[in-house]
Amino acid sequence: MAKVMVLGAGGFGISLALMCHRYGHEVTVWSHREEEVIRLREEREQKKLLPGVKIPQEIVFTATLEPAKHSDLIIMAVPSFAVRQTAHRLKEHIGTNSIIVCVAKGLEADTFLDFSTVISQEIPDHPNVVLSGPSHAEEVSRGEATTVTVASKDRAAAHQVQDWLMNPDFRVYVNDDLVGVELGGALKNIIAVAAGIADGVGLGDNAKAALMTRGITEIARLGVAMGCNVHTFAGLAGIGDLIVTATSMHSRNNRAGILIGKGETPENAVKEVGMVVEGMNALPAALELAERYQVEMPIVQTVNAIVNKGMSAAEAVKSLMERGLKNELPQGYEK
Repeated sequence: MAKVMVLGAGGFGISLALMCHRYGHEVTVWSHREEEVIRLREEREQKKLLPGVKIPQEIVFTATLEPAKHSDLIIMAVPSFAVRQTAHRLKEHIGTNSIIVCVAKGLEADTFLDFSTVISQEIPDHPNVVLSGPSHAEEVSRGEATTVTVASKDRAAAHQVQDWLMNPDFRVYVNDDLVGVELGGALKNIIAVAAGIADGVGLGDNAKAALMTRGITEIARLGVAMGCNVHTFAGLAGIGDLIVTATSMHSRNNRAGILIGKGETPENAVKEVGMVVEGMNALPAALELAERYQVEMPIVQTVNAIVNKGMSAAEAVKSLMERGLKNELPQGYEK
């Protein structure tokens, strides 16, 4: 069993803490907000994000990073915008043999770097692993069957994380395609927003299936141009994560898209969801990478037009449906 420290007391952080505790690990959860730590200690429940899910007394809450010195596994479950600053703070406290696992999905806003690179820049002397795949916090917290993948430049670290986290409720695979796993996890959120918009407008199952299918094709096309393994996008960090994010009301990206499709402004949709909508935040990075690698990404561009340029959902549907004639298998995908 391992000493586990979870950084971040949001829904996914608490769900992973509960899962680790359930299978015998010693768990500490950190929040940078002292008031949140006090509330969780007293209420033993993340009432906003995981209502009704009780947190055992054995799980420790803290506002200091000191316990990281003695932790085998540090799970970074903070929002994407906080990954670098959290890693920077962690550097002074991390133990010599600790392994970091980042579960945030996205790309850094200003640099467009993946989070494995961001963490390596801040904490260069420690292995870090990314965890991705279809894993809604609400289901993980209740011990419902979930399957994910982990990836790292350090294969031994990825296998160690697999060994620590694998249990009858939480199946863990190892994937050697680190960039592909991170790219899939980041960009599927944009396609999930598109799928939500389709629902909000009132389009049927045919249109939503097409958006998801062509959306993962766009992501794979970019991934291959960046040197990723195309099979990653047919796996858990690709189509697997996209399916769950684009079809579930647990998904903030899907819910935001539905609201936009029904006529809400993007700003109001985010306010109503009440959480970070990573798909909107990922748009600048996706567009920059598409331009850098000369990859066509019409669905991503259309979502950006709706979110940032005022295009109506009805106009967006028309623009996608009336694009020029295409082959489904473009050059490079025939084999």
